[in-house]
Amino acid sequence: MNFERLKNIKDKFETLSKSISDPNVIADNKEWTKLVKEHAMLEPIVTQYDIYKKTEKDIENAKKLLKEEKDPEMLELAKTELEEKKEQLEKVENELKILLLPVDPNDEKNVIIEIRSGAGGDEAALFAYELMRMYKMYAEKNRWRVEDVDINITELGGVKEAVFQIFGDGVYRKLKYESGVHRVQRVPDTETQGRIHTSTVTVAVLPEVEDVVVEINEKDLKIDTYRSGGAGGQHINKTDSAVRMTHLPTGIVVTCQDERSQIKNREKAMRVLKSKLYDYYQSKADKEYAENRKSQVGTGDRSERIRTYNFPQGRVTDHRISMTIYTIDTFMNGDIDQMLEALRIADQTAQLEKEE
Repeated sequence: MNFERLKNIKDKFETLSKSISDPNVIADNKEWTKLVKEHAMLEPIVTQYDIYKKTEKDIENAKKLLKEEKDPEMLELAKTELEEKKEQLEKVENELKILLLPVDPNDEKNVIIEIRSGAGGDEAALFAYELMRMYKMYAEKNRWRVEDVDINITELGGVKEAVFQIFGDGVYRKLKYESGVHRVQRVPDTETQGRIHTSTVTVAVLPEVEDVVVEINEKDLKIDTYRSGGAGGQHINKTDSAVRMTHLPTGIVVTCQDERSQIKNREKAMRVLKSKLYDYYQSKADKEYAENRKSQVGTGDRSERIRTYNFPQGRVTDHRISMTIYTIDTFMNGDIDQMLEALRIADQTAQLEKEE
């Protein structure tokens, strides 16, 4: 345990406490908001540190009492308290270690989710639609806002490709482990002999980035407009409102046809492009970071098969943490918190082991 670091954090917390009460600082809303946010981030660490110091003191008092006390009943009480406080100290120390782990700077950001059907044809597209529905239902449970960017619906009601955004507090922190290949095993409606088919869908979860993070030169962009279309060639409207944006240096292409306004589609497409470029350059330039992501629970490698949805057996298995949930119906209805929490804990455990 790095006690010097903890002491410095507490000193900084107390300084911030004074600053956010200073009328001059309060008058500068931007600065005050920044300091309040920093203060709130440090508060859980300082609270646990205070509990740790108090528990240490309680242990010292219990040990002292054991040496001085003669009454058998009091001695027994002191022994019991000592054991309880030792257990508490170990628990608080572990919580402090977790709180001191490096914070992912993207954790509080909104996300852009891309879902693409893979192997399996129509069945893969149908499952891609179900995954999109699952994430949207999860967003609804958390009272997050969802905006479609580009949804490519097939003739049978599946999804060949879907891009949508989710806005809310800590969205990336919750959903960042969902990137990868999702495999489904079930009997398709079109299967006459009852054979189980295996299909795959790729999910990518990208943090939305601010303008200051990614700069895009207008000369590097090729922007095309076309008429928005739906399944079967049915036109949503008769104007060229849909936008296709190509970043020439990387070849990254983004399309948006959700809005009737070309201007709004351009704005959405640009948000998605910036996030994709941020992800592209970060993965390329920061190799060490990419390796760290893979060594935890695979939040970075999109080609990694992360989960299997077996409908005949009613189970969902995450292969990174060997966890199986046997309530596939509720899971597909957005009840995925249990799995997401297990992934978060596994990631923290891996990081703690790396630190030691």
